[in-house]
Amino acid sequence: MKMPGWYRQSIGIIFVLLALGIIGSSSGATTHKHEHHGHKERTEDGSFSPRDSHHHGDSGEHNVEFDHEAILGSVREAEEFDNLSPEESKKRLAVLVTKMDLNSDKFVDRHELKAWILRSFRSLSEEEGSERFTDIDENEDSEITWKEYIKDTYGMEDENEPRDPFQSPHADEEDKLLADDRVMFDAADANRDGKLTIEEFIVFMSPEEHKHMLPIILQQTLRDKDRNSDGKIDFQEFVGESAENHDKEWLLTEKDKFDSDYDLDSDGVLNGNEILAWVVPSNEQVAEEEVDHLFASSDADHDDRLAYQEIIDNYDTFVGSEATDYGDHLQNIEHFRDEL
Repeated sequence: MKMPGWYRQSIGIIFVLLALGIIGSSSGATTHKHEHHGHKERTEDGSFSPRDSHHHGDSGEHNVEFDHEAILGSVREAEEFDNLSPEESKKRLAVLVTKMDLNSDKFVDRHELKAWILRSFRSLSEEEGSERFTDIDENEDSEITWKEYIKDTYGMEDENEPRDPFQSPHADEEDKLLADDRVMFDAADANRDGKLTIEEFIVFMSPEEHKHMLPIILQQTLRDKDRNSDGKIDFQEFVGESAENHDKEWLLTEKDKFDSDYDLDSDGVLNGNEILAWVVPSNEQVAEEEVDHLFASSDADHDDRLAYQEIIDNYDTFVGSEATDYGDHLQNIEHFRDEL
């Protein structure tokens, strides 16, 4: 029997409401989605994903969760704020604002906000590393062995164990990742005891954020990209096999990026720090862009500094609350109705 359109539409809305957690939930849990995004994610060209890679969704919509995590420095705290009343959220934010104000002049300037956001980025890496560490540390001895790591990450008891090529069709690629991880693991193992403490594991998880790991990233990048083994990356190596899947306009855009953003000495190739600037995202730049965004959203009198009240009045931008989360639900419902 064919269902009438209004019935199908009603059923669809009910499913969306259930998915959003607005109805059918007695726990009161929010669906405001905060996720850990490990820095070992890579983009198509092999560079590390920047910390704000999830700041805008596939549709281009602004992801407010990134703003909240950039201020709170914790996914867990951001989730907690999602369940606070606006009044309690403002109260807690008022305490944070005084900590951002390094010179205690009752204003937060751009430099102070940037310093706070960079501090938050470090806290987010530590939180992510700590949670992952707990998952991997099978015997709970506060250290991670290589064997524990590959068992959790690759499902292997022994890295040298034979594998069925039919069950492991990407074995060669996995072997390469495994070898790279081993090099990073050993480099992060500062005391060379074959195990990683929580501090060493955080370095292993986010090598791009630790200067002594950058030479290894450079070495691995050259191995993967430097086809003629001259120790440099030319434009053809820069675009790699991706060029085959894109049109001329894409190539022109990439060439402009190569020339303007990375080839700083204009010698037609990338080397050393130029390569690192390409594959290692800059938290400094991400923090500056986030400062610009927060100032544009909150600096009501355009004096290029944020009074405490300006920040607190825009609590939903900085930290969110249960009301922010509810507003997101309503937006999702309206978007769904538009789609219908």
